[in-house]
Amino acid sequence: MGTVGTRTDEIAGERRQLINVAYRLLGSVTEAEDAVQDAYARWYGLPRSRQEEIISPGAWLTTVTSRICLDLLGSARARRERYVGAWLPEPLPDRTEWDHAGGADSTGPADPADQIVLDESVAMAFLVVLESMTAAERVAFVLHDVFRYPFAEIADVLGRTPAACKQLAASARRRVSVAHAPVTATGRADVVRRVKEAWETKDIAALVGLLDPAAVMTADGGGMVGTVLRPVEGGARIAQYMVAIADKAPGLELLERTVNGVPGLVAQRAGVVMTVASFDISDGRVTRIWAVRNPEKLRPWAREG
Repeated sequence: MGTVGTRTDEIAGERRQLINVAYRLLGSVTEAEDAVQDAYARWYGLPRSRQEEIISPGAWLTTVTSRICLDLLGSARARRERYVGAWLPEPLPDRTEWDHAGGADSTGPADPADQIVLDESVAMAFLVVLESMTAAERVAFVLHDVFRYPFAEIADVLGRTPAACKQLAASARRRVSVAHAPVTATGRADVVRRVKEAWETKDIAALVGLLDPAAVMTADGGGMVGTVLRPVEGGARIAQYMVAIADKAPGLELLERTVNGVPGLVAQRAGVVMTVASFDISDGRVTRIWAVRNPEKLRPWAREG
């Protein structure tokens, strides 16, 4: 009985890793949780004799979860074509920044978002690049470059040879390599803070100075809330748009918060999060803004009390 209990604990302990893999593959906390739940359902649906034959349940669960994600990615393109406006990955909060303000009940069930490790592989800029890859490229790259799975195991997920998987990861890596040099956390936080201050004072000139002339702002409302359906291009146009938003939304409070592991801004009204903004920064200026407003994607940011 002790062996059975130990193995059950081992299998349950894989959940955190599986959620981390699935979120990076799908860019959605909800879909990641569904994929992991499906993988566990398939495990518990196996006959006991088959379970005992599997030497590494963790590897089996990762393979199955990755295959489920691969299938979802294959159909995601069609779903995104029907999506109203631009589609952006779901932003993730750093729970420690909210708990002092009446955070979630620590005795309750773990939120899937709480189990995701916030590092450079979940930064919004990185996830947006992943969205540009084919489903096979994304799986090969994430499993190998982020989680260090060998190509022999990835080949089992993709149904291709290890050599083909290696080529897929290399192709994906070239897409990522075009990114600019990283900005220090301190430098990024300083720029984001100055954007917040200029936005609050409706200082268009200051905003223009902080935005790259070729900056692009993309907003995701999912057709559920009002927002621009197409990217706003150009620093001057973005600055004017940001000030126009401030004029139309009295009582909006801006907070400096970690978004997907890096400094970002959260806009809330009466304690309800309305928008989560991520920034890409180069040479001290904002080059990209991703503003998520779709309420369904802001569920991890909802707080009690």
